Amino acid sequence: MARQLRGAAGLFKVGSQLFTAEGPSVVKALARLGFGIFLDLKFHDIPNTVAGAVTSAATLPNVRMLTLHTLGGLAMMQAAHDAAAQVKHRPMLLGVTILTSMDAAALRQAGISGSPASRALALARLAKQTGLDGVVASAHEAQAIRKACGPKFLIVVPGVRPQTASLNDQARVATPAAIRAGADYLVVGRPITEAASPCTAAIEIAREIASAG
Repeated sequence: MARQLRGAAGLFKVGSQLFTAEGPSVVKALARLGFGIFLDLKFHDIPNTVAGAVTSAATLPNVRMLTLHTLGGLAMMQAAHDAAAQVKHRPMLLGVTILTSMDAAALRQAGISGSPASRALALARLAKQTGLDGVVASAHEAQAIRKACGPKFLIVVPGVRPQTASLNDQARVATPAAIRAGADYLVVGRPITEAASPCTAAIEIAREIASAG
């Protein structure tokens, strides 16, 4: 898939499913092919454990971005930041705010009060306080996060679906026009990987992004 998409995508995301199946070897294989990697493992544990995980992940070749859950709290994010700072060519650390599969009802069921937008904004501010490079957040919160956290704070928007695509299990989706809301990176998965021609789908999405920019 990576070879098919050479030149049509900026980074390749390795998530928990692929990493659980193949481990660090898949990251090394992609690196040998010259690809940059977004390692989306969403670390969430006690500070010491997350610090160790960040150190291990950050030393893998060509890892450009790495995720952890902001709901792990201030101490956990600070430990992750401090661990990454010890790595010579450290990846950008991104805090996952509220998953795009969760709406207000899902948050209430999990015991979290407030709207997804208000919680994501509060968590983004916390991530910035600990020195993280940015956050992963829905396009619906991107503009407010940009205003609160400034122009250099990275915003990665997942759950991106072209106008004609299925929502799948996403509750708070965005089209590639989310780039206008302040996103620095867009994450597009199934609309590309499940397409009859992944490369054609990726190029069309890139055009949609360019026309919205």
